[in-house]
Amino acid sequence: MPRKDIHHDTVKRALVKDGWTITHDQFTLSLGKTDVFADLGAEQLLGADKGLRQIIVEVKSFIGRSKMKDLEQAIGQYILYFRIARKIKLNHLLYLAITEKAYETIFQIEIGQLFLEDNLVRLIVFDAESEVITQWIPD
Repeated sequence: MPRKDIHHDTVKRALVKDGWTITHDQFTLSLGKTDVFADLGAEQLLGADKGLRQIIVEVKSFIGRSKMKDLEQAIGQYILYFRIARKIKLNHLLYLAITEKAYETIFQIEIGQLFLEDNLVRLIVFDAESEVITQWIPD
């Protein structure tokens, strides 16, 4: 079983505060005989006539020795999960959950902006201390 990110429980609590129901405290994506594990699955009722919004969340702390190495790993993992979810026809949106500091130091510079163009990567930005979501990108 994969090890949880240090912010795993923080993101879980932030999602609940934001009105989400946690459906999976490890979301298994299976393709053939291979399983990979995203951190969380969640859903939110949008209203009786609008249905249910479902998401898969991968939590990343970006606290390694190299932020670029962390970025490479996170983006690779995100693309793998995205492709599997699409292949098996899941109706979930995939998000990468990151701290405000990671957003400011990685995704607000040119290299990080590459992944936000054309909504290539969806982000949940959270405040780790107050355990609240501060941004959904894209909105």
